[in-house]
Amino acid sequence: MPDNSFDVVSQIDMPEVTNAISQAMKEIITRYDLKDSKSNIELNEKDKKLTLTSSDDFKLQAVTEILNQKLVKRGVPIKNLTWGKITQAGGSSVKQEVTLISGIPIEKARDINKSIKDSKLKVQASINGDLIRISGKDRDVLQAAIAHLKKGDFGLDLQFINFRSN
Repeated sequence: MPDNSFDVVSQIDMPEVTNAISQAMKEIITRYDLKDSKSNIELNEKDKKLTLTSSDDFKLQAVTEILNQKLVKRGVPIKNLTWGKITQAGGSSVKQEVTLISGIPIEKARDINKSIKDSKLKVQASINGDLIRISGKDRDVLQAAIAHLKKGDFGLDLQFINFRSN
């Protein structure tokens, strides 16, 4: 019976996102090239979506770069952002929606599970909602599983938490 385990998750720290947005907005307000561009970043925490607006594509690109810099500085994984298409908003402005992915979607979880099975490591992986629990007989096998997952690219930033050993 395996008695060592850890969880694979993909989480976004929402307070850090909020802090990054407020820092980005401070910079946008003070930047000369973005003056009078009506640039803005709005966070819908319930739906985990950001809405970026600006007067044109070039200014929206600058807003995107500023936001990315601030998110990286605050430790928010950029891999967990899904960028929507740039669309025309009211008047002469453009907007772009960004979805924050928190949790591992089921299709990605299946890819991770398959990757672990293909690695021939002596561990069991089970999908529990938006996390994956990996268990094995000893810590070395679990360390190998973590190393294997770090090498793979699943399109998400993976974190390894709740490392338990008996």
